[in-house]
Amino acid sequence: MFYISGFYKFKKLKNIKKIKKSLQSFFNKKNIKGTIIISNEGINGTIAAKKKNLELAMKKIKNNFKFVKFDSQNLSKSKFQPFHRGKAKIKKEVVPMGIKISKRKLDNHLEPLKWNKLIKNKNTFLIDVRKPFEYNVGTFKGAINPKVDNFREFPNYLKKLDKKKDIAMFCTGGIRCEKASVYLEKKGFNNVYQLKGGIINYLKKVKKNKSLWKGECYVFDNRVSIKHALVPGSFSLCSGCRKPISNKEKKSKKYEEGVSCPNCHDTLTKSQKERFRMRQKQIILAKKLGKKHIFQKEFNWGKIV
Repeated sequence: MFYISGFYKFKKLKNIKKIKKSLQSFFNKKNIKGTIIISNEGINGTIAAKKKNLELAMKKIKNNFKFVKFDSQNLSKSKFQPFHRGKAKIKKEVVPMGIKISKRKLDNHLEPLKWNKLIKNKNTFLIDVRKPFEYNVGTFKGAINPKVDNFREFPNYLKKLDKKKDIAMFCTGGIRCEKASVYLEKKGFNNVYQLKGGIINYLKKVKKNKSLWKGECYVFDNRVSIKHALVPGSFSLCSGCRKPISNKEKKSKKYEEGVSCPNCHDTLTKSQKERFRMRQKQIILAKKLGKKHIFQKEFNWGKIV
């Protein structure tokens, strides 16, 4: 069994190059997979390992960066390791939005049941801040997606919002909403709310019969998508465009396992398709030999429990 932790912390950090090197060495030694992004404004990551090693990793991260508690943390389990590699990266921002983060004036992080009450209100403007392909996998009933592929463009959309309305924002784990909320508060918005712990926390805590979530939730690892109670979803990942594909899309003539899907079939070149077919042959051969291929993305791993 593997344990997965998604987390973030906004805090002014120093000596990040030294800490990054220390974490990378630790990840390699303890077989920690996933990614942690480090910047002068804080950290953002999702990592996975055996339970004991993950606990050691979380303790080391807190000690190295000198804080007691994450701003947000989600825990889940998987029968398989959902990441291929373990990486510690330094970036200018933990989420690229082009603004400096500061502590929110109001603590408007809502737990799932209070969130349900807010978004049922017709006067609430509900925003899914994720990318369009994530939105298409699943979202909350009545949510609007700005259709922004680059998060740096998100402020242009936020400028158009009505300050008189209650604004509710959500994303996978909460960090994108955190940045967007700070931006709105700086622009004079006082009625900005976000889902505490993001969609993952909601699906973990809210039973399906009381849920306002429709569909599945895309996750950035080999699970691809998850459902209520964080059980595995039905989506796979297209090897051609690296976007999630449904079982319905797999029935399309434009779908070819390991090569293309309806989203990318017409844009891939002939040489790209041939290269992907060769890779798929290598994956099939690795399966027959009982081995794992680095690009094998649709293992029949079994259930997440």
